[in-house]
Amino acid sequence: MRVVLATEGPRLPADRALETPCGGVEIATAMLVRALAQAGHAVRVLAGDGPPETDADGAIWASKADGAADLVIANRAPKLFAMLPRGRRVLWLHNPARYLRKPRHAWPLLWARPRIVVLGPSHRATLPGFFARDAVEIPLAVSPPFDAGAPLRPPPAPKAVFASNPLRNLDALLAIWAARILPAVPGATLHVFAGAGVYGGDARLAGRAGPVLERAAHTPGVVLRGPQPRPELAQNYGRARTMLYLGDPGETFCLAVAEAQAMGLPCVLGDEGAVAERVRDGVTGIVAADHGRFAEAAIHVLRDDAAWSAMHHAALEGPRPPDWAEVARRFIALAAS
Repeated sequence: MRVVLATEGPRLPADRALETPCGGVEIATAMLVRALAQAGHAVRVLAGDGPPETDADGAIWASKADGAADLVIANRAPKLFAMLPRGRRVLWLHNPARYLRKPRHAWPLLWARPRIVVLGPSHRATLPGFFARDAVEIPLAVSPPFDAGAPLRPPPAPKAVFASNPLRNLDALLAIWAARILPAVPGATLHVFAGAGVYGGDARLAGRAGPVLERAAHTPGVVLRGPQPRPELAQNYGRARTMLYLGDPGETFCLAVAEAQAMGLPCVLGDEGAVAERVRDGVTGIVAADHGRFAEAAIHVLRDDAAWSAMHHAALEGPRPPDWAEVARRFIALAAS
């Protein structure tokens, strides 16, 4: 089958994306392209400028299409359908979908009439009602090295991790950490794997994130680590006690939590956005309804070895989520829908 995908992101094939700190949309795009190409489909990705390039998986990255296709995918932006050839149209959404109400997005969408792919139930709930009937849920998959899982291990030292956009409630987490969690667990550390570099060095993001990271640097028990390559991040998850994340309304899937769970890392989460969908509450992590309960849950996981071990074992031994090959199959099935 011939597949053409258009994206406003950079040319970032899977072999580079897996070695470079990057955002969730970038790694998801790269891994879907890889899975489609490895399944034997002819894949062309419209991204960036310059002459066509063929990646290690056989997908072609170019600036223009060259004929019709069986399946055409616009990544996030409906306006991208204007550069896509004929074929079964799919809009792959990653962000909350309320922006589709704006005329500059709604008109291209009404013209293209694509199937709309969302990442899960809470993501679907952000769709304007008149587009929801065209939506299908296809979750993201965990990518290497996290998809290999991890061995069972004994309870580690009280080391917590945060690995998301620093603008996604890190400030509130720092306040809870300093006021409630650290006094109850002396010697605990919170390692912050975050920085604007993950998001392409966006100057506006860097300007907004800078003060938050500065406060993190001066919060007791907090260690700023910055964005890390995926292998190093996986190693840190394998030595950590828990992931702490309050969530954010902008989260429509949260690969960071999915990756942590794949490594057997219990997660303490707030109930904003889609983050609660990534854990089994009370089994592989804890979802807290407010900041007070979040602090209590974090203290519990950091101090209680038996509770930690039960969650760690459940995360590693529970049902495995779909892999990228299955995600690719679900996209290909849309060509006939």
